[in-house]
Amino acid sequence: MKQLLNRLINHEPLTKEEARGVLVSISEGKYNSSQIASFLTVYMMRSVTLEELEGFRDALLDLCLAVDVSDYNTIDLCGTGGDGKNTFNISTLASFVTAGAGVLVTKHGNYGVSSISGSSNVMEYLGIKFSNDHDFLKRCLDEAGICVLHAPLFHPAMKNVAPIRKELGVKTFFNMLGPMVNPAFPKNQLVGVFDLELARMYGYLYQKGVKNYTILHAMDGYDEVSLTGAVKAISNISETILHPEDFGVQKIKQSDIYGGESVKSSAQIFTNILNGSGTNAQNNVVCANAGLAISTVQKCSLAKGFTKAQESLMSGNALGALKKLQSLSSI
Repeated sequence: MKQLLNRLINHEPLTKEEARGVLVSISEGKYNSSQIASFLTVYMMRSVTLEELEGFRDALLDLCLAVDVSDYNTIDLCGTGGDGKNTFNISTLASFVTAGAGVLVTKHGNYGVSSISGSSNVMEYLGIKFSNDHDFLKRCLDEAGICVLHAPLFHPAMKNVAPIRKELGVKTFFNMLGPMVNPAFPKNQLVGVFDLELARMYGYLYQKGVKNYTILHAMDGYDEVSLTGAVKAISNISETILHPEDFGVQKIKQSDIYGGESVKSSAQIFTNILNGSGTNAQNNVVCANAGLAISTVQKCSLAKGFTKAQESLMSGNALGALKKLQSLSSI
């Protein structure tokens, strides 16, 4: 590791194979916590190259406990996090709205590292059971239209890294990897990233595969459609700038999508929105992201996807998906 760190400090990039090898070695316990922390810290001070990112991703996918749901046409709605905006759990809420619209969701998530409440924090608070049992996950897809994949249960390679990430409490390159290493290998992906360069890197890597995708980066820094301004959207077939008007709604303020000061308050916002008592701004931002996910899978217009998302939320179908998942979790 010493030789590796010296190379990285001198801004020498790793090859894809070297990057893959480092993560495999970390998973095998070959490095101590100080060495791992130093490795993570180097990447806070210099950019990850495309080859390094690809190598890190390949290692985690090779080492993960894969979930075979290839018979299902699913999507994951997931952001990298690390945008420092402390919004409420928009992509997780949008996942339930998407499921309520009849589009199957394999939601990959984890506890918050650089945020107050990550996807897994609010899911756990609301009584969702985390499991890597294939039969349970398929039952969730069949009956609720969504299953929750809590990352630590599927990525044993990360057990040596997780406590260090938590202690550091800031975004690392693992934030970049999260959306790319869904163990269900969904055929579709709506992914938000925290900077424009990473959006381009994601686009390049996804172009090399067969995934149907839309990559998002809000021009004011959000890793999702925020409706606070324009958002860059990169898909299999196009690269465009979307504005709130493209969803048929008004621009909103940053304070409209603030996420609260605790997991409890985040969960309250979550349930308020699904119960139909969210603000117009909250509802619109959730439906904008869900609408884009629906549009990505069904190849429908953005306007139609947004309308389907609104119908899912307002009809109670999205809430029904959550209640069904809660019911399955209690069995």
